[in-house]
Amino acid sequence: MVAVHLAVGITVIAGNLIAGGWGGIAWLRHQPSVGFWYALRVAQAAVVLQVGLGAILLLSGREANGLHYLYGVLPILVSLLAEAARAGAAERELTGLDFESLPKERQRRIALAIVRRETGIMAASALVIFLLALRAATTAG
Repeated sequence: MVAVHLAVGITVIAGNLIAGGWGGIAWLRHQPSVGFWYALRVAQAAVVLQVGLGAILLLSGREANGLHYLYGVLPILVSLLAEAARAGAAERELTGLDFESLPKERQRRIALAIVRRETGIMAASALVIFLLALRAATTAG
């Protein structure tokens, strides 16, 4: 079980680095990327799996440094906070606008601005999770 936890931990680190980098580049280039969202969701699933495996190890009597638990659980919290911030991205762009009455080109620009804002939020969260997971790995003992 420890070996599986280690392997999934490596997946969390690599997956969030890839997703964060991919999203960061898409954000900088102002280019929406469907692939980024798939990479992000895989990275998030790996985090959930990793926390579950860590909980199983903890319940089975395996002990680690207290910081390892903290850095192991924080990625879930970061992910939830980022999803909450992402959910409000469209609202911030649409405040005070009657979207349906706008010309199609203006609607398109607003939609792209929403996607860019969401991409930036989620890319930043993936990079924070990458750093937290990397730190968790160094406190594993």
